[in-house]
Amino acid sequence: MADFILEIRNLSREFKLGGIVFGKKIVAVDQVSLTLPADQSQILSIVGESGSGKTTLARMILRLLEPSSGEIILDGVPLSHFQKQQFLKNVQPIFQNPFSTFSARKAIETYLFETALNLRGVKTKKQAKEVIADVLRSVGLEISHVLGKYPNQFSGGELQRISIARALIPKPKLIVADEPVAMIDASLRTNIVNLFKRLKDEYRVNFIYITHDLSTAYYVSDYIATMYKGSMIEFGAAKSILNNPAHPYTELLLNSIPKVGDKWDD
Repeated sequence: MADFILEIRNLSREFKLGGIVFGKKIVAVDQVSLTLPADQSQILSIVGESGSGKTTLARMILRLLEPSSGEIILDGVPLSHFQKQQFLKNVQPIFQNPFSTFSARKAIETYLFETALNLRGVKTKKQAKEVIADVLRSVGLEISHVLGKYPNQFSGGELQRISIARALIPKPKLIVADEPVAMIDASLRTNIVNLFKRLKDEYRVNFIYITHDLSTAYYVSDYIATMYKGSMIEFGAAKSILNNPAHPYTELLLNSIPKVGDKWDD
């Protein structure tokens, strides 16, 4: 096994806006590097405001965007070496909007069975059903509650838990969750974040949690990377960064977290 489950080396992504002559170059991610140890399952939170480059970084890890330069390595193997199906067995996404993840015209179980049969390697629908029932149970749902239903028959929180269950089916090494609680009712966000903490040990899966919400990152992370205007300005163990931020921007984000006992200014 490699020393690192994830290595990002000098990763950059540029976008060209406008025409060839008068176009403008935007650097969305600029020379980002980090490593995530492979000794145990980890949660890495990548935090920053809108426009910081964190979602562009997530999309490159998910191979939805090609880097302009640099390299991403998963468990010692460059991502460019993976065939599509092999990649999806190792890396799974959870997107921000659970209602756009599933087609309104397809029953939810269709996605779950396709994932089990194509990526988990089960041979029969009976085996697939057992796998699906197990992962649904792990996120607090029973398969009887899901079979035969369509996306509009679930709440946003339920649908996001189904997204998490689907991501677990192939037993991936890494799950990339891009703002997974942003469109969920505030009262339910902690439930989703709690799931990540429990599932990382239960399934021995690593999570990359992309968020602008440092309060949930503070709660869930083993490691934190702070991004600002495309650059990674701070990276390290969560406890170290949150107790002793080395960059003023990280300190500013930390100061924005509501604290018990604080009062609103009049």
